[in-house]
Amino acid sequence: MTINYLHRPHKVILTQLLEAGLAAADPGLAIQRLCIVKDSVLTIKRRRYHLKNYDRVVCIGIGKASARMGQALQQLLGKRLDDGLLIVKDLPKFTLKNIEMFQAGHPTPDSRSRQAATLVQRRLRSLTPQDLLVTLISGGASSLLASPAPGLTLNNKQRTTNQLLRSGASIQEINTIRKHLSALKGGKLIASTSATVISLILSDVLGDDLETIGSGLTASDSSTYLQAHHILDKYGLWEHLSVAVKRHIEKGVHGLVSETLKPGDPHLKRVHNVIIGNNQLAACQIAKTAKHLGFRPILQTSPLQSEAKEAGNLIASFAKRIDKTKNPIHRPICMIWGGEPTVKVTGKGKGGRAQECMLSAAIGISGIPSIILAGFGTDGSDGPTDVAGAAVNGETVMRAKKKNLDARRFLQSHDSYTFFKHAGGHIKTDPTNTNVNDIYLLLAL
Repeated sequence: MTINYLHRPHKVILTQLLEAGLAAADPGLAIQRLCIVKDSVLTIKRRRYHLKNYDRVVCIGIGKASARMGQALQQLLGKRLDDGLLIVKDLPKFTLKNIEMFQAGHPTPDSRSRQAATLVQRRLRSLTPQDLLVTLISGGASSLLASPAPGLTLNNKQRTTNQLLRSGASIQEINTIRKHLSALKGGKLIASTSATVISLILSDVLGDDLETIGSGLTASDSSTYLQAHHILDKYGLWEHLSVAVKRHIEKGVHGLVSETLKPGDPHLKRVHNVIIGNNQLAACQIAKTAKHLGFRPILQTSPLQSEAKEAGNLIASFAKRIDKTKNPIHRPICMIWGGEPTVKVTGKGKGGRAQECMLSAAIGISGIPSIILAGFGTDGSDGPTDVAGAAVNGETVMRAKKKNLDARRFLQSHDSYTFFKHAGGHIKTDPTNTNVNDIYLLLAL
């Protein structure tokens, strides 16, 4: 992990805190912790599966963390795991015996995402009621797996996804649309197989809503075509949709195409969904590490879910309040938020929610000493960029000004990536093999 321009002691502190959060969100360790195999019996949260009773044990993983999850599952099951397929954003440096890995597109689905769906559907159709399927679901699955509903094309889904990602819609709203344009999402993956299913899920959704994580591949879905229509109206997208997408949603509203899998559907009796990790685990571990480093940790219970600029203003307001008290008794302080702010892109700028949040916060704390802020995507990728996020302090805006960089102008054009590229402050990692939302930190030294 690299953090540009901060003084070395501050870099070391931030690195220790962020790495502690990532370690707590390691899905491989979570699988080792929650799943036990003894005498050919797999136990997961008190539910037991006698592996000898199944003809085959197969895994299908979809998401940014699926490679790490597949690795842990193979270590757990050994020769009992007969076959596997993992759909990943980034190919890992390791290979897995009997498990195929296939790279697909993110954050917008591409032709590989369509091919990945074909491979998954082929595996699902090959399974029988005598087989056990272990699905490994993590953030990014919605894009990595693209199986357009009948009458739709990949281009239809790509265009709609791009419009949604730039609209400022929440992940719950975006995934409501995705589920109703898909042949697999919204529980339809379950309806595509007759096998018994264990679904191990790494949550990248605040509140761990099974309907939203990965667009609910293995869960029931309470949303409807009518709600999808309302969301598209809400963000002014309806008139800009392709004719095919509008026709499909209108048919759904009138009951002319099948809905997603609803609660109580008989297919769900064969499924055991298990959350193995989430944002809260990462945030709590950061709080413990901060206390060990001598900070007074303050774990915020309200996640950051507003527009990224406003989230940055909120963090900056806490920094100003701390600075105003001038009371050293309670410092050093480490405030911690989980979150997933949104960005409504109106220009051609490049960035991500964590970078935009930090750029907004940097403007708010300009000139305030002994304050360090950081925003970090736990998957190591903030939006469509090659960085995880950014770190700022009271000198960020003034230092940028000396380079003729106007922080407010970059914020207005949603071009936070370019700002930090020239001003310094980017947080860079390799792919982290996990994904549990974002972490935001305020350090008052």
